[in-house]
Amino acid sequence: MVITCWFFSLPPHLSCSESSRKMGNSRSHLGQKFRSQFLPEEQVEVDRLFDALSSDRSSSDPSPRSFSLRALKSHVGDALPTEMVTRLYDGMRMTAPTGKAKGPSENVSQEQFTMSLSYLLKGNAEEKSLVILKMISAAEGPVKAREVQKFTEELVASVVHVLDYRQELCGWTGKQAPGTTSTAEVLAAQLFSQMKLQGGREPLGPEQLDWDCDQAALEDWAFREPHVSVFLRVVVCEGLLLLCSSLQLASLIPERTVDPGRAFESLLDVLSVTYINSHLPSEQRHRWHLLFSSELHGHSFSQLCGRITHCGPCVTVLEDHDGHIFGGFASCSWEVKPQFQGDGKCFLFSISPSLGVYTDTGYNDHYMYLNHGQQTIPNGLGMGGQHGYFGLWIDVDFGKGHSRAKPACTTYNSPQLSARENFQFDRLEVWAVGDFSEPRPGKGNKSILDADPEAQALLEISGRSRHSEGLREVPDQE
Repeated sequence: MVITCWFFSLPPHLSCSESSRKMGNSRSHLGQKFRSQFLPEEQVEVDRLFDALSSDRSSSDPSPRSFSLRALKSHVGDALPTEMVTRLYDGMRMTAPTGKAKGPSENVSQEQFTMSLSYLLKGNAEEKSLVILKMISAAEGPVKAREVQKFTEELVASVVHVLDYRQELCGWTGKQAPGTTSTAEVLAAQLFSQMKLQGGREPLGPEQLDWDCDQAALEDWAFREPHVSVFLRVVVCEGLLLLCSSLQLASLIPERTVDPGRAFESLLDVLSVTYINSHLPSEQRHRWHLLFSSELHGHSFSQLCGRITHCGPCVTVLEDHDGHIFGGFASCSWEVKPQFQGDGKCFLFSISPSLGVYTDTGYNDHYMYLNHGQQTIPNGLGMGGQHGYFGLWIDVDFGKGHSRAKPACTTYNSPQLSARENFQFDRLEVWAVGDFSEPRPGKGNKSILDADPEAQALLEISGRSRHSEGLREVPDQE
């Protein structure tokens, strides 16, 4: 009788087995919530990967399916360093729906797997920071700044490792010359320097490395430093071979093109290119084409001018004799003329010994300057500052330049980029960014002497000949 009453107390359309299923569905409601963060085709990929990772479980095992660290390492193989695989695993197994530490568990459940991927790939800064905190340390409470520093170094190194392993370097190198500070170390230091510790202070020295860093600090870091989220996506997607189509690597790592038949080793590696590329306008991030290299085209300012003018936006980078690598982004085509040019999208940057990008201050419009063949005003290529005091200056006497920016360049607020105020260099390269097309013949290809008859007359009066006389035709007047 009791059983009969219990049976008839159910809604008429719901059987006992259906009731049991509904109870199970309510328990998996949170799992469905995290799965819904992915597109339908992405959900299929996530589920397929979990099925593969948990496939060593017996089908008769009544406990919920899960996977072990061994299974994750077996799936990833050599695509990621072992340390990063372990960090990913810890971040997953310590993830709990409440956002608090669940306590150590031996394996990763499907709910934990889906939730952690949802946070890392689709989540906001707060959600990302919850997983990052557990990737850094499985212990309760805040972590030390030195632990965040170590995590940052391993994250950056893992990006280079997995891109190299998956052959996704797009023509750039992932290796650094022996005996030099690796770009991975420099970039990791730059990312870590954006961390705000107690009282909003940045980690300036060894004494700050023992300070506590809580989840709120990691959230602020993930929000203000986009490279942290981007690099986590690269590690997860390329390392696990999951949702790789959503990465949009073309906007992260530009395709590198050099004229056919010319072997060339750039001053830039994949990480430095990625860092500079992230500061370019979005429509110019997918391709870099080499316009000029002192190693390929000679140590000639005339060659430099001839190869970079009227070619659209480009990046100039050089290395001084003291090993400092730095340069600037020109947002407009270079033109040989005695006036400043460019706009507020231009910037200066440093690659070594430290990474930094220095943008428009609004103080003046001295963004770009390129002149050649004049006697009364400076001849050379400059960016920022003023005549005689450029943030970056390459002299017409090729191989010499200056970076006179004490205390800072007025146009870009950049420091002295070179090791010495007046520097010398052997290596310089210029890259066209975005959709490069050969400059059209016509007015843009005229010599400064063709455009300025007075300069030609002054040259003849001084008794100096035109080096190009008889070697090319003077363009018709338009």
